[in-house]
Amino acid sequence: MGQGHAATIEYDVVVLGAGPVGENVADRARAAGLSTAIVESELIGGECSYWACMPSKALLRPVIARADARRVPGLRQSVQGPLDAAAVLAHRDYYTNHWKDDGQAGWLDSIGVRVHRGHGRLDGPKRVTVTSPERERHVLVARKAVAVCTGSRAVLPDLPGLAGARAWTSREATSADHVPERLAVVGGGVVGTEMAAAWQGLGSRVTLLARGDGLLPRMEPFAGELVAEGLREAGADVRTGTDVTSVVRRGDTVTLTLGDGSLVEADEVLMATGRAPRTDDLGLESVGFEDGSWLTTDDSCRVAGTDWLYAVGDVNHRALLTHQGKYQARIAGAAIAARAAGVPLLETDPWGAHAATADHRAVPQVVFTDPEVAAVGPTLAEAEAAGRRVRAVDHDMGAVAGAGLYAHGYRGQARMLVDLDTETVIGATFVGPGAGELLHAATVAVTAEVPVERLWHAVPAYPTISEIWLRLLETYRG
Repeated sequence: MGQGHAATIEYDVVVLGAGPVGENVADRARAAGLSTAIVESELIGGECSYWACMPSKALLRPVIARADARRVPGLRQSVQGPLDAAAVLAHRDYYTNHWKDDGQAGWLDSIGVRVHRGHGRLDGPKRVTVTSPERERHVLVARKAVAVCTGSRAVLPDLPGLAGARAWTSREATSADHVPERLAVVGGGVVGTEMAAAWQGLGSRVTLLARGDGLLPRMEPFAGELVAEGLREAGADVRTGTDVTSVVRRGDTVTLTLGDGSLVEADEVLMATGRAPRTDDLGLESVGFEDGSWLTTDDSCRVAGTDWLYAVGDVNHRALLTHQGKYQARIAGAAIAARAAGVPLLETDPWGAHAATADHRAVPQVVFTDPEVAAVGPTLAEAEAAGRRVRAVDHDMGAVAGAGLYAHGYRGQARMLVDLDTETVIGATFVGPGAGELLHAATVAVTAEVPVERLWHAVPAYPTISEIWLRLLETYRG
C-alpha cells in the first residue's frame, strides 16, 4: 500500500503509546468491551521496560546488595572484591528481554488489543494517522476516545560543544554495553544520583556535577545530604553549586568546562538535566493544542476543553513516575468506559473510581541509591508554602533496633509530617538502607488520612526497621 492511499479503520478507543501507561488504558478499555487499538513507534513496553525502571534497577541491585552485605559482620570480608560487571550487564539485558518486545506484544494480542506499529499523529478530532516503518499509512478513527500516553524524553541543555560530544541521556546510561573508566554525570536529581551510584559501583570513576546547593532538590534536604555522603564514601566526586559552561569531545575524551574555569575530563558524560513531554510531532495543533506541550487534564485524565481526548502518565505533568502513570491509566480507562456506556461519573467524589486523587496528596517515590530514599506526600517546605499548619517529626533511623541488625552502623533519617489541624500524617520521608520497603505503610497512612492517635494501634513487629513508626509517634507525643 503506497503512501498516497490510507486505509481507514474504526475503533472505540485509540491509544498513542504502548508503554505501561498505554497498556493499562488499553487493557481497561478492552475489558469494558470497547474495541481498542494501540500505536507504538518503538518497543511495546516503553521507556520503563527498556531504558528506565527495569534496566536501571537491574544495574543498581547488585551495587546496593554488596553495600548492604559489607555492613553485616561475618559477611563483610566475603564481598570485598569488585562486582562482575559483565554478569551485571548480562542480567540487565535479561530484564530488558534483550530489547525485544515479543512477549509484551503477545500479551496485548491475547487481550484483544490491536497493535499498530509506526508513528501516530492526531489529524483532527478522534482521528489518528499512523505511518508504519514501511511508510504505509492508516487512519484510525476513534468512536469514543483517544488517549495520549507517549511519556517523556530527556532534555539536553544548550551548551557549546554538546551536540558533538555524543553525550549519554538516561537511555544510554541504562543500556550501555561497557563500563566507562571515567563518567561525568551532570544533574543531581533522581536519574543523576541513581546512575552515579550504579556506574560507580560497577567500576567507573564518577564525577557528579549538580547546579543546586544539594542533591535531590525536590525532596527533604537531609535526603540529598545523606545520598551525597553515600556517593562520596563509594568513591564518587560529588560537587554541588557547580555550573557546566561547555562540553567538548576530542577523540575518546570529553572535557567539561565549569563555571569557575576548572576542567573535568571523562570518557563518557551523562546529561541528567530534566524531561520534556514526548508530544512533539504528535499533531496536537490539529485539535487546538501546541505540539511539544504538556497537556492539562481533569482528575479523570481528560484533556481540558475536550470530551474525547485523554492525556495519561508523564504527558500531563502530574507525576513523572511509572506507578503513578499506571494508577492514572486505571482511572482513565474506567472513565472512558463509563462515559462510553453513558454512566454518569461522580465528579464530586474525590475517592471515586474516576478520580486520580492520589496524584495530589499521596505520590510515593523511591530513589534506589545507597542509602535509599523513600518519600510520599509534600515536603515540609512544600506544605508550609501551601499555607498548611504542619509539624515535622524527625528521628534517627539508626537508633531503631531492627536497623542495627539490618546493617552494622546503620545511618539514616526519618521524617513524619503531621497536619496540626487534622492530626493526620500528610507526608513521610525515610532515608537509609532498605528504606524503600517502608514506604507503602506511609502511603496507606497518607492516602487514608489516618489520625495519628489511631496509628498508635498499628503495632510494628520487633525487631524490624518499621519500628521507626513507633519512635516517630513517641517523638510527636513528646
